[in-house]
Amino acid sequence: MKIRFLKHVIRAALLLTATTSAIAATYTLPVGSDTVIGEVQKVVAAHEDTLLDIGRRYGVGYEEIVAANPGVNAWVPGAGTEVLIPSRYILPDGPREGIVVSLSEHRLFYFPPRKQGEAAVVRTYPISVGRMDWHTPLGLTRIVNKREKPIWYPPESVRKEHAEDGRPLPKAVPPGPDNPLGEYAMRLGIPGGAYLIHGTNRPSGVGMQVTHGCVRMFPEDIKELYGLVPVNTPVRLVDQPYKMGWRGEELFMEVHTPLEGTESAETHSLTNITKLLVAATQERSVVIDWAKAERTFQSASGVPEPVMLHPASTVQVINDSAGR
Repeated sequence: MKIRFLKHVIRAALLLTATTSAIAATYTLPVGSDTVIGEVQKVVAAHEDTLLDIGRRYGVGYEEIVAANPGVNAWVPGAGTEVLIPSRYILPDGPREGIVVSLSEHRLFYFPPRKQGEAAVVRTYPISVGRMDWHTPLGLTRIVNKREKPIWYPPESVRKEHAEDGRPLPKAVPPGPDNPLGEYAMRLGIPGGAYLIHGTNRPSGVGMQVTHGCVRMFPEDIKELYGLVPVNTPVRLVDQPYKMGWRGEELFMEVHTPLEGTESAETHSLTNITKLLVAATQERSVVIDWAKAERTFQSASGVPEPVMLHPASTVQVINDSAGR
């Protein structure tokens, strides 16, 4: 009886772990001037859920899901609470190729080579980025090498910081549960060689501005991306807290809170939004809902919102507790 009971406990634990795995978000690339992909969803929290659990289940990081659900307790949303999943995105400005790391958005976009006879797609994942005093650099680089079960060699600056906090680090951290790089790492060709796209042994921190400059991903996401991305894949690191995008004749506006310690944080203003809206509509005869645009700016929810004077897009409603 005890053995049978233990088997049930282990099976339940494995099922619970499985529900935390993110759903890989893959979208067909829009054609022409359209840049909006996906749709927002609404799910219903179960009593054991946190916003982090729900976010990871749907491929969304911490900052994203918290910003999209103001007033909802991140740790105890409560059974029956409706939670919005911010799974609509405006593609970053720039070429649709390789990897694009969108810092303020806490999101990575991968544009794989188009397969013959198939539509072009984009895959997107939540990420953590460099904190205020350890910025993730901007610019164009590439993947220069890949390592499974990597050894972490902490930079001297990181070792010094840990030593000052009373948490000394060795010169090399071997693979295993104490390695903050997780199971997979891809090195970027940024001078100094210290910047990686990697996994983590602390997935609860994915989606925050917390790293020493690296791009951190959920374990299941880096495993998937690692298998898809070859060495020499181009990587663009951009900071676009404000984005405007079209879907057909509908204009959307996406606003994120700028990262701490960046130029975007210093210039965060409605004036910048106004300039972008004017630029986005200069070749089209449309009427902007300026009150809606201002509310979208003030909320900075990260959710692309329609900002024209006509009915908005529909919202897909899903009961998150169904099928458990």
